[in-house]
Amino acid sequence: MPATKVSNALLVSALAISLPGYVYPEPADRAGEAAANTGVPISTLWTDRGDIASLNLFYGAGGKEHEPSGKFTFIEEDKKGTAPKFEVKDEQGVRWKVKLGDETKAETAATRLVWAAGYFTDEDYYLPELRVENLPKLERGSKFVSEDGVVHGVRLERKLKGEKKAGNWSWFKNPLVGTKEMNGLRVMMALINNWDLKEVNNAIYEVKGEGLRYVVSDLGATFGQTGNAITRSKSNIGEYSGAKFVQKVTGDHVDFYFSSRPFFLSAVDAPYYAQRTHMQDIAKHIPLAHAKWLGQLLSQLSDEQLRDCFRAGGYAPVEAELIAAMVKQRIKDLNTL
Repeated sequence: MPATKVSNALLVSALAISLPGYVYPEPADRAGEAAANTGVPISTLWTDRGDIASLNLFYGAGGKEHEPSGKFTFIEEDKKGTAPKFEVKDEQGVRWKVKLGDETKAETAATRLVWAAGYFTDEDYYLPELRVENLPKLERGSKFVSEDGVVHGVRLERKLKGEKKAGNWSWFKNPLVGTKEMNGLRVMMALINNWDLKEVNNAIYEVKGEGLRYVVSDLGATFGQTGNAITRSKSNIGEYSGAKFVQKVTGDHVDFYFSSRPFFLSAVDAPYYAQRTHMQDIAKHIPLAHAKWLGQLLSQLSDEQLRDCFRAGGYAPVEAELIAAMVKQRIKDLNTL
């Protein structure tokens, strides 16, 4: 190992040991171990969509019936996270979370692909323009609001009746680790280049009458390039096109390209450095059979369905055509492993 890499590794280890209460992440080879029988059903994560080729991916999980329409009234600004957000209520009393910025298009498209594969997602819709009654001057995101009070380029997430957040789940320690469906979700994150796989972005929802749902609740950091804080991107067709997908196949397992390690100077914040570095293991050592299973599901989608995902996200027709072709190629790559 080069001297620079050795010194960096020693620095991280020394800092980790010196921090009270810090627990260094478990080894990567444990990530694929099947958990003991906990009684948590697969249905909390995945459901069979049946005839995938018949799914309407322009409207996605919420369908046309939940499409946002009518008047919207401002409720409050949400200052959590990095993207500007605020909540509104429509004329039927339904609450929506409005997100602004460079995640809106990618997230809307990503929810449709993830949903088509059988996973639970938020009900997201993209609108190029949204007029909001009683909208104050926003602390974040005011640049997306024109002088006439119209908000531009928004993603609306519908708040479902009877749904309550019960907590967060970890990629490495959850009741479904090692299952085909959980590993398929790991492949899905690699396919869409989701580089922001923090635990805080994974929600456990309690749905009245239906039980629990495990959801990747933030899919905004997708369809760009993975990497560190400088090199990574979101919703960048050129960089997504140039990104590699399958890294290597070893025996019965496959690794996908996924980079999240920060600059080594970030090691002064050992927990952050370790968390971001360990995140790369989500795309590593995945059983070939599980990767192919996901590929076979997604291969049932037509070219038109793939384009619909991106048209729904507000991408121009030529952009939707290009990025859909890239996704189709990655699906083919899964099926030729």
